[in-house]
Amino acid sequence: MASSLSTKPFSADALSAFASLNSDLGSLSPAYLRLSLRPRLPKRLHIQAAGSTYGNHFRVTTYGESHGGGVGCVIDGCPPRLPLSEADMQVDLDRRRPGQSRITTPRKETDTCKIFSGVSEGITTGTPIHVSVPNTDQRGHDYSEMAVAYRPSHADATYDMKYGVRSVQGGGRSSARETIGRVASGAVAKKILKEFSGTEILAYVSQVHKIVLPEDLIDHDTLTLDQIESNIVRCPDPEYAEKMISAIDAVRVRGDSVGGVVTCIVRNCPRGLGSPVFDKLEAELAKAAMSLPATKGFQFGSGFAGTFLTGSEHNDEFYIDEHGNTRTRTNRSGGIQGGISNGEIINMRIAFKPTSTIGAVTPVVSHAA
Repeated sequence: MASSLSTKPFSADALSAFASLNSDLGSLSPAYLRLSLRPRLPKRLHIQAAGSTYGNHFRVTTYGESHGGGVGCVIDGCPPRLPLSEADMQVDLDRRRPGQSRITTPRKETDTCKIFSGVSEGITTGTPIHVSVPNTDQRGHDYSEMAVAYRPSHADATYDMKYGVRSVQGGGRSSARETIGRVASGAVAKKILKEFSGTEILAYVSQVHKIVLPEDLIDHDTLTLDQIESNIVRCPDPEYAEKMISAIDAVRVRGDSVGGVVTCIVRNCPRGLGSPVFDKLEAELAKAAMSLPATKGFQFGSGFAGTFLTGSEHNDEFYIDEHGNTRTRTNRSGGIQGGISNGEIINMRIAFKPTSTIGAVTPVVSHAA
């Protein structure tokens, strides 16, 4: 089911100009008419709706809108002969799925994925992999007021400013449902990294509103997915998990929301990833993370806290371990030095603003006036 579109009405000047043109059409040939009726674009820069593809060797394009027919991705660059099935992706899609608990969005979706190409008899062929997930809980009528008013802190106004047209059913491409394509392709990327280099990627909630999990409570060398999945807020420390859930509940009953921070770690990352200057590894990670909906900040290693240290306090001293590998005794660099991975655990933190869609009344400004 296609999403509805909101367009701006013709101005009086535009209608007058069209009427004047129409009065002179009788003497013109049909072929000439077909050419002449093409709209003349103003002499200004037109920026197309690009930006849905990320990556170079492993390239991912996501597609779909929140209340359209479905969402998904196309993965180009996956190596051939990799065992892959829908089940490999479904594990992470089930973790992302809405409506799992009282502290998430109430939307009900199964988020069941299907692979349409790039896999034959359970093995990747090296050709583009198309993964699709249908939208089954489409509630476009819930957004009828969006046709006449912009929602505070959403992308409604800026999409109109840029394109002059937008989806009025949900957030369109700015909706968090766009991340389904990232999750599906991320599951494939994780499988490749795990198989070829033993790389593990874990993420957990380290802050909700004013409840901040102390960094020294979590051992990143031994952290497991089971610890993270042990509670609905996905904080690996049970005591702080309860505090975070209480903080969410306290504002949720008032129809309000809070933001937080997600910490992501990468273990056994190959050395030498990233390139100097514009292709630094932390720059690539920041771009990927900051393109997620609702993100407001990115840090890695010591982050902004490192500015409070002196050089002698911040430096990571090198040593040779028992296997003859060059290591660092501390990891304030966050596993990346000079834009290149050094083999230590990559540690990054992404800040998310409070959810803009809330039940509490917020003043809105009509764009129809």
